[in-house]
Amino acid sequence: MQEPIDIIEADDDSFTDEGADLGGESSLTSLSSSIVEGVEENGRTYASYGKEASNEHCQEYGAPMDEQEMDRIDMAHAKYFMLLEKKRWLAPIPANPQKVLDLACGTGQSSASFFVHETYWERIMLIHSAGIWSIDFADAHPSADVTGVDIAPIQPKWTSPNCHFEIDDIEQPWTWKEESFDYIFARDLLLCIRDWPRLIDQCFKHLKPGGWLEFQCINGTLSCDDGTVPDDSQFKKYDQLLRAAATAFGTPLEDPAGYAKWFEAAGFEGVTEKIFKMPTSPWPKDPRLRLVGAFEEENLTGNLEGISTRVFQKGLGWGAEESTVFFVGVRRDIKNRRHHSYYPFYVVYGQKPLLAAK
Repeated sequence: MQEPIDIIEADDDSFTDEGADLGGESSLTSLSSSIVEGVEENGRTYASYGKEASNEHCQEYGAPMDEQEMDRIDMAHAKYFMLLEKKRWLAPIPANPQKVLDLACGTGQSSASFFVHETYWERIMLIHSAGIWSIDFADAHPSADVTGVDIAPIQPKWTSPNCHFEIDDIEQPWTWKEESFDYIFARDLLLCIRDWPRLIDQCFKHLKPGGWLEFQCINGTLSCDDGTVPDDSQFKKYDQLLRAAATAFGTPLEDPAGYAKWFEAAGFEGVTEKIFKMPTSPWPKDPRLRLVGAFEEENLTGNLEGISTRVFQKGLGWGAEESTVFFVGVRRDIKNRRHHSYYPFYVVYGQKPLLAAK
């Protein structure tokens, strides 16, 4: 286990309250139009696949699947690459894995470019993202057959020969062969998983003995080490309301803190937990973390409605207009660089024992 004990040093040179200006064909072509089009709510499009599930929680996903959300996911892909110091995964997997599964893989953009303009850096930085995790991993491991799965059909028709995509609900019983994967990966399974132990148990069953499981996710609990976020901050109020709404929605945002214990309970060995601090604006002095904060500020201020409106509506009973009015003050506080807030980002991985009993 590891706690994020390092204190991020703030950049005291700037106290402005404004933020940064910031080959193979897929099987998705056969999907029905209702699944491809999704459902419209409050001007955003959400995944419709899985809504027919009969368990106690309707399998609705809290985030949209439209173009704006795809741009957000692609930006997050670059952000996490910087946060983890140019790494996409941390588990000590073998050099030549054969079968890999990426849960809730998200978009399939082959490339994306993001401009982050920071006047006090006196330069414009161009960040290139090589694509979503599935494609990156397939390109880096030609020996691997990589499957990306999601309930939202937002992946490309054409991709690397060793990477393909499927539409499925990972909370339902899996149809893949048990003990068939060398490595299973998931990132930011926010507002979508109602039963983590069951999901992790399915991962355990479908990994080969000696295979690895890795989860990466934000713990949606706003944190601050130096007391600079006041109690009456609208951002802090938003944090409290969002966590309450997510819990009512059946998807608590604090769940990543339980990954390690659930891994161990499922039977994984060598479970390792690493926690990184992700600034919510460009307040750190460290250039890398400042850039991460610029990305996260854009992620939050540009997507509060997408992140929150559906969950506020279903979890708290708020209307879309009420949420929009509230978000005005939240955006203002997010951009205040005197407030040194961050989100803990959890990376947890473990290995299935070589002699695991079926």
